[in-house]
Amino acid sequence: MVKVGNSELSGRGVFATQVYKSGDVIEVCPVLLLSEEDRVKIDGTELFNYYYAWGGDSSEAAIALGYGSLYNHSYHPNAEYIKDYQKPEIRIIARMSINTNDEITINYNGDPTDTKRLWFEVM
Repeated sequence: MVKVGNSELSGRGVFATQVYKSGDVIEVCPVLLLSEEDRVKIDGTELFNYYYAWGGDSSEAAIALGYGSLYNHSYHPNAEYIKDYQKPEIRIIARMSINTNDEITINYNGDPTDTKRLWFEVM
Protein backbone atom coordinates (compact mmCIF):
# COMPACT_ATOMS: atom_id res chain seq x y z
CA MET A 1 0.00 0.00 0.00
CA VAL A 2 1.06 3.56 -0.69
CA LYS A 3 -0.11 7.06 0.12
CA VAL A 4 0.46 10.54 -1.27
CA GLY A 5 2.18 13.08 0.94
CA ASN A 6 4.35 16.17 0.92
CA SER A 7 7.78 15.48 -0.56
CA GLU A 8 11.12 17.08 0.21
CA LEU A 9 12.05 16.34 -3.43
CA SER A 10 9.23 18.15 -5.19
CA GLY A 11 5.70 19.03 -4.09
CA ARG A 12 3.81 15.79 -3.57
CA GLY A 13 5.21 12.28 -3.67
CA VAL A 14 4.25 8.67 -3.10
CA PHE A 15 5.20 7.04 0.21
CA ALA A 16 5.23 3.45 1.42
CA THR A 17 2.71 2.45 4.08
CA GLN A 18 4.37 -0.95 4.46
CA VAL A 19 7.79 -2.53 3.97
CA TYR A 20 8.70 -3.66 0.43
CA LYS A 21 11.47 -6.08 -0.54
CA SER A 22 13.42 -5.87 -3.79
CA GLY A 23 11.21 -7.26 -6.56
CA ASP A 24 7.90 -6.60 -4.80
CA VAL A 25 5.14 -5.07 -6.90
CA ILE A 26 4.25 -1.76 -5.29
CA GLU A 27 1.45 -0.72 -7.62
CA VAL A 28 -0.16 -1.77 -10.90
CA CYS A 29 -1.40 1.32 -12.74
CA PRO A 30 -3.87 1.01 -15.60
CA VAL A 31 -3.21 3.69 -18.21
CA LEU A 32 -5.24 5.97 -20.43
CA LEU A 33 -3.65 5.92 -23.86
CA LEU A 34 -3.28 9.05 -25.95
CA SER A 35 -2.50 9.15 -29.65
CA GLU A 36 0.49 11.05 -30.99
CA GLU A 37 -1.89 13.83 -32.02
CA ASP A 38 -3.33 14.08 -28.50
CA ARG A 39 0.15 13.92 -26.95
CA VAL A 40 1.23 16.93 -29.01
CA LYS A 41 -1.84 18.84 -27.77
CA ILE A 42 -0.98 18.28 -24.10
CA ASP A 43 2.74 19.00 -24.48
CA GLY A 44 2.03 22.68 -23.85
CA THR A 45 0.03 21.99 -20.68
CA GLU A 46 0.85 20.93 -17.12
CA LEU A 47 0.02 17.34 -18.13
CA PHE A 48 3.37 17.31 -19.98
CA ASN A 49 5.01 16.67 -16.60
CA TYR A 50 2.79 13.71 -15.75
CA TYR A 51 2.57 11.37 -18.72
CA TYR A 52 4.72 8.44 -19.81
CA ALA A 53 6.02 8.19 -23.37
CA TRP A 54 4.29 5.19 -24.92
CA GLY A 55 4.58 2.90 -27.92
CA GLY A 56 7.53 1.47 -29.81
CA ASP A 57 8.70 4.88 -30.98
CA SER A 58 7.48 6.74 -27.85
CA SER A 59 5.30 8.99 -30.01
CA GLU A 60 2.16 8.24 -28.00
CA ALA A 61 1.47 8.96 -24.34
CA ALA A 62 -0.02 7.18 -21.35
CA ILE A 63 -1.58 8.80 -18.32
CA ALA A 64 -1.07 6.40 -15.40
CA LEU A 65 -4.06 6.00 -13.11
CA GLY A 66 -3.74 5.34 -9.41
CA TYR A 67 -0.63 7.06 -8.11
CA GLY A 68 1.43 6.24 -11.22
CA SER A 69 1.91 9.82 -12.35
CA LEU A 70 2.85 11.11 -8.88
CA TYR A 71 6.10 9.22 -8.20
CA ASN A 72 9.02 11.64 -8.04
CA HIS A 73 12.24 11.26 -10.01
CA SER A 74 15.60 10.19 -8.62
CA TYR A 75 18.86 9.25 -10.31
CA HIS A 76 19.18 6.72 -7.44
CA PRO A 77 15.61 5.37 -7.34
CA ASN A 78 14.37 2.73 -4.94
CA ALA A 79 11.79 1.55 -7.49
CA GLU A 80 11.40 1.23 -11.25
CA TYR A 81 8.53 1.22 -13.68
CA ILE A 82 7.78 -1.41 -16.27
CA LYS A 83 5.49 -0.61 -19.18
CA ASP A 84 3.25 -3.43 -20.33
CA TYR A 85 1.99 -2.46 -23.79
CA GLN A 86 -0.28 -5.52 -24.01
CA LYS A 87 -2.40 -4.96 -20.89
CA PRO A 88 -1.86 -1.78 -21.05
CA GLU A 89 -0.48 -0.87 -17.64
CA ILE A 90 2.57 0.34 -15.76
CA ARG A 91 3.94 -1.68 -12.86
CA ILE A 92 5.96 -0.01 -10.11
CA ILE A 93 8.48 -2.51 -8.71
CA ALA A 94 10.80 -2.14 -5.68
CA ARG A 95 14.50 -2.21 -6.66
CA MET A 96 15.64 -2.49 -3.04
CA SER A 97 14.14 -2.63 0.43
CA ILE A 98 11.77 0.26 1.08
CA ASN A 99 10.69 1.01 4.64
CA THR A 100 7.35 2.32 5.85
CA ASN A 101 7.10 6.10 5.29
CA ASP A 102 10.00 6.15 2.77
CA GLU A 103 9.30 8.11 -0.40
CA ILE A 104 9.17 5.83 -3.43
CA THR A 105 11.10 7.21 -6.40
CA ILE A 106 11.64 6.16 -10.00
CA ASN A 107 14.01 7.33 -12.72
CA TYR A 108 11.98 9.20 -15.31
CA ASN A 109 14.44 8.12 -18.03
CA GLY A 110 13.07 4.56 -17.74
CA ASP A 111 16.38 2.83 -17.02
CA PRO A 112 17.03 3.17 -13.27
CA THR A 113 20.75 3.80 -13.96
CA ASP A 114 20.28 6.40 -16.73
CA THR A 115 21.70 9.79 -15.70
CA LYS A 116 20.64 11.64 -18.84
CA ARG A 117 19.53 15.18 -18.07
CA LEU A 118 15.77 15.76 -17.74
CA TRP A 119 13.57 18.64 -18.92
CA PHE A 120 13.62 20.15 -15.40
CA GLU A 121 16.31 20.82 -12.81
CA VAL A 122 16.73 17.83 -10.50
CA MET A 123 17.27 18.63 -6.83
